[in-house]
Amino acid sequence: MTVEVPDDPLFQPLQFGTLKLRNRIIMAPLTRSRASQPGDVPNEMNARYYRQRASAGFIISEATQISPQGKGYAFTPGIHSQEQIDGWRKVTDAVHEAGGRIYLQLWHVGRISHPDLQPDGQQPVAPSAIKPEGAQTYTSKDSGMVDIPEPRALKTEEIPDIVEQFRQGAKNAREAGFDGVEIHAANGYLLDQFLRTGSNKRTDKYGGSVENRLRLPLEVVEAVIEVWGKENVGIRVSPTGSFNDMHDDDPVETYGLLAKHLDDLGISFIEVVEDSFQGNHADDRPEDVITAIQTSYKGVYIANGEYDAKEARQRISDGRCDLVSFGRPFIANPDLPRRFRENAKLNEWDSDTFYGGDERGYIDYPSLDEQNPLARPS
Repeated sequence: MTVEVPDDPLFQPLQFGTLKLRNRIIMAPLTRSRASQPGDVPNEMNARYYRQRASAGFIISEATQISPQGKGYAFTPGIHSQEQIDGWRKVTDAVHEAGGRIYLQLWHVGRISHPDLQPDGQQPVAPSAIKPEGAQTYTSKDSGMVDIPEPRALKTEEIPDIVEQFRQGAKNAREAGFDGVEIHAANGYLLDQFLRTGSNKRTDKYGGSVENRLRLPLEVVEAVIEVWGKENVGIRVSPTGSFNDMHDDDPVETYGLLAKHLDDLGISFIEVVEDSFQGNHADDRPEDVITAIQTSYKGVYIANGEYDAKEARQRISDGRCDLVSFGRPFIANPDLPRRFRENAKLNEWDSDTFYGGDERGYIDYPSLDEQNPLARPS
């Protein structure tokens, strides 16, 4: 029998853009590296994986490269060919048939790539020619982890093409049947590289002052809004994340001002990676940065990073977020909202099967009904 908890903060409805969410448990974007080859095409197994998790308030897809230049890891999906668009249509149809909603995460990795993954073996691009120390990727099934080389700095006249890559990716996401898009500006990838002082040493209009460092991400947001409308667009940021050799001298200033501009543009949400198993410069959650963002931005705030159900409920109740996105718990628990509602035991994840491979560790995690068929809700 289903356990109803009327006052549970995780199960209060919320009007979200053009959607009305049935719960506040969001599936975070999760790279799983299982696109079909050649061509980085989403497949039937991917469709089943997302369909299994359709009970989330909504799903944010795994990071999806908007162009061949935007690719940074083998076996990750794209959204720049017709085959990829058609593959993603299988996914969105499956999620919608199960009653769910799904956004596509638009991704350009910038410097976090390798010539073996780039068109014609070119160097990865970045705001500045700075090698990310300690950053690695995988270029094939047998490559193992390889070091990221020094990238080349984008020329000023090349940057409008980056904006167009995001615009076209947004158009392709519409054709693929998504309900909206999230712009990836976190975790050390291209837009994050422009935002933060540690990776952006430019002297043109895209570097130097905080306004200049915000310029490209905001140009991308404006382009994507033109495709989707502001109510169907969000962005992901990681103000204090250290993954991929990232840091910013003043994240309160950088992200407080970014939040103000995003509020002016009226986008639907900001997803903030507050903490991460991949590294965080702050001790625990960066409360000063969170406050700076929430002071300037009045839209939906999605918290992410190392959350369990108890803390998620508390943070929503305290007004520190509106929604919480969960990553690894959703990998291992396709029916995560039900488990939270019923206070049921969670499956443990297998980190050895996070990236690449087959069905194992991907679509074979059992739901509560599969673990105990007699416990199906009435």
